[in-house]
Amino acid sequence: MAERIRLSALVATRMLRAGASRLATHPLLRWRFTPSKTDRLVIAPQDLRTADATRATEIYAGRFAFAGKVVICDQRSPFEMAAPSEEWAAMLHGFGWLRHLRAGDSAITRANARALIDDWIALQGSGNGIAWRPDVLSRRAISWMSQAPLVLTETDARFYRRFLRSLTRQVRYLRAVFKETRDGQPRLQAAIALAYAALCMQGEMKQLRNAARRLSDELDRQILPDGGHVSRNPGALVDIMLDLLPLRQAFYARQLPVPKSLSNAIDRMMPMLRFFRHGDGNTALFNGMGPTAADLNATVLAYDDARGNPVSSAPHSGYQRLEAGDAVVLADVGKPPPAALSQEAHAGTLSFELSWRQHRLIVNCGVPAVGRETWRQVTRATAAHSTVTLNDTSSSSFGESGPFRNLLFGVPIIGGPHNVQSHRDDTDAGIRLQMLHDGYAKDFGIVHTRVLTLSPDGERLNGEDTFTPPYGDAIAPNTPDEYAVRFHLHPSAKANRLSDGKSVILVMPDREGWTFSADHHAVDIEESVFLAGADRPRRTVQIVIYGHARENPQVRWQISHLPRTPSGAAPNPDEPELPL
Repeated sequence: MAERIRLSALVATRMLRAGASRLATHPLLRWRFTPSKTDRLVIAPQDLRTADATRATEIYAGRFAFAGKVVICDQRSPFEMAAPSEEWAAMLHGFGWLRHLRAGDSAITRANARALIDDWIALQGSGNGIAWRPDVLSRRAISWMSQAPLVLTETDARFYRRFLRSLTRQVRYLRAVFKETRDGQPRLQAAIALAYAALCMQGEMKQLRNAARRLSDELDRQILPDGGHVSRNPGALVDIMLDLLPLRQAFYARQLPVPKSLSNAIDRMMPMLRFFRHGDGNTALFNGMGPTAADLNATVLAYDDARGNPVSSAPHSGYQRLEAGDAVVLADVGKPPPAALSQEAHAGTLSFELSWRQHRLIVNCGVPAVGRETWRQVTRATAAHSTVTLNDTSSSSFGESGPFRNLLFGVPIIGGPHNVQSHRDDTDAGIRLQMLHDGYAKDFGIVHTRVLTLSPDGERLNGEDTFTPPYGDAIAPNTPDEYAVRFHLHPSAKANRLSDGKSVILVMPDREGWTFSADHHAVDIEESVFLAGADRPRRTVQIVIYGHARENPQVRWQISHLPRTPSGAAPNPDEPELPL
């Protein structure tokens, strides 16, 4: 009942905001967005995202490849074509691809960019459809301002005026619908776009005070004290930083003081980017994180003046980092984010990932780079994480929004653990992390407690999963109590179960060997999928321990590094065939 009330309240809020947005953008009120005189751009902010000149050739040829879909225009405008997916349309109308044309750096690419913008203004500039969704509009406004040197160099006065009139209309529209923008990163991106406009567009400086205040409010609310994002998605940090760093530079360029909240947010976020990194440079796969863009990570981290070791605890974001020797363990010890911010959040409480030097061993499944909607609900389930599932049920519940899915921008989390605790001890004997959550207490009367202990040399990780009733009584009879303790392996790890049925030997690409063993429990090897591959999802396997909480309320397991033989070779088990 509480979950239905929470979902109904969220739907009602979104309906009110959507109504207000439709009213604000009604054709009879569009005079409000008629631009005042803006005759030039004062500065063009830097675009830190990587550009590829070869993409310019494809765009010139009318081949638009976004989000895993390709549309060939055959001399038609891409803005006339039917979009193969919503994600493709959002990337097309966001104009982030202009940076590739700028990388081409020729008269042809400049003319091509102007022609495409002219097409958009003629075909999509009236204020309808996905092109005018606030998050898409924000990205387009930032892209147009950032790529102004490409678009406006050597252009004629007619296009110059047409470009600025359209940009001004879009900025004022965004300002009008800002409060109705989806909460979280989309609203922060809108605030960033409006701050860019106030700094870069002549005639908009009078809006700078309001834009700076709006930006400060969102940064203070969304960037947590430890530097994480309120959505708990590690990937949001890089996206936000790629816009905040040039924005800070724009304040310098205009010889204006940088808002304190902007500087503080950047200073808090930098250590968190390092916090989530494994030894191979990839970001841990929690709460919507997909493949790591190594080039973008490197670009952002190049601005990190401190370059210190990452922090070990992020209590506000709900994560812990255990690091010893060459091993890194990252664990999710937080509650799900608020419902309005949870459309991409996962039910992965108490999941963990383990890496050793340049290789990841235990992972979560993550989300793919493209086709996210196809996999989204599968990847959000607890079973897609290296943690415990009880009775094949997720520890958090997702709203079945049905016809309200678009209104809610997806499927939010409407129920989950209320009590999530963690306690960490760093001693000479190792790092011990004790954690628990009550996500299964309501339906099954069971609390999951997990203890991880990483040895001082990082070569052994001991684990203990315990299932107890929430108030110290016995688990109720006839209550379903089957658990599955899951350990998803990275595709580069090859696994083979040993003859005792309780151990698995693992071999990494560098021939380093590991063993996984469980006390008094049989272990199974089952199929899994690693969705956060750089190019496509990849088949892999998972180690699973099954049991019943009443019969065996405690599972102890261990992952140990095998010493190399005198010849330097690790054990070479018969490797299972993994169809790719």
